[in-house]
Amino acid sequence: MSDFPEFMNARQVAEYIDLNEKKVYSLANDGVIPATKVTGKWLFPKSLLDRWLLESSHNGVFNDRLLIAGSDDPLLQHIVSKMAATLGSTALVGYTATGTKQGLAMLEKGHVDMCAIHWGNAEEAKLRHPALLQQYSGHKNWVLVHGFERLQGLIVRPELADKLNDPHHFSDKRWRWAGRQDGAGSARAMDEWLFRNDMTRDTLNTVTTCLSERELGSAIARGSADIGFGSKSAAGEFGLAFLPIANEAFELVIPKNIYFRTLVQQVIHHLDDEESRQQSELFGGYDFQHTGKQMWSAS
Repeated sequence: MSDFPEFMNARQVAEYIDLNEKKVYSLANDGVIPATKVTGKWLFPKSLLDRWLLESSHNGVFNDRLLIAGSDDPLLQHIVSKMAATLGSTALVGYTATGTKQGLAMLEKGHVDMCAIHWGNAEEAKLRHPALLQQYSGHKNWVLVHGFERLQGLIVRPELADKLNDPHHFSDKRWRWAGRQDGAGSARAMDEWLFRNDMTRDTLNTVTTCLSERELGSAIARGSADIGFGSKSAAGEFGLAFLPIANEAFELVIPKNIYFRTLVQQVIHHLDDEESRQQSELFGGYDFQHTGKQMWSAS
């Protein structure tokens, strides 16, 4: 086995996993097996191929690990933290807020097991989310599961809420904005809101760029900024005022081959259990009407 290179061609993969070479091409074209096309030729990273084989085995060594990336949400963070505390040293469950697009890129490369996304308002998510996923080569092996809807809008310092009753008041250079990085769902939503009101990011007095909604909420709560764009739950977590703009769909992208893994199913179950609902009421802005519903699959 040590004679196989780090990047294998289809013939080498066929020998490595004892499959017909045509079957290897079929799996690559269907996005089932980890592969990349370079100058028209398929290459198969051996490390990802080994992991794919282990992931495909129900008793594989990764069954006791679940890494989540993508969009930030206080309720999902609460669920993951509770799971980690309950599991103790028996399993690893982690959640890193990276923003929607970076999370999908990490999922595509096999660095994480699940990605949380939000990419537009709830009414358009049925089209926008699949369209976004199909920009990534791994999408043929992905399933999209609805987490919840949540309110998204402007997070502001409580003492300013009554002073900002017109969208164009927000462009006043007195107000310090906390922005979000490109590729984050909140950054896209903010850009769309600004466009509808004949403004751009350059119109705003942006003093900091935050890499998660919780970082944004913390910056406003500390007094480092006055306004930012995010979810009502992020505002509620930090005791900040919130001006609603729209409902958005917050959804989970999960590889098909691990969908029924115990830890994955636990996350989906906990999204809508009694304890999570109670916590969601403290944060505010959640709707669980379609929680757990499969929204899209490449097949």
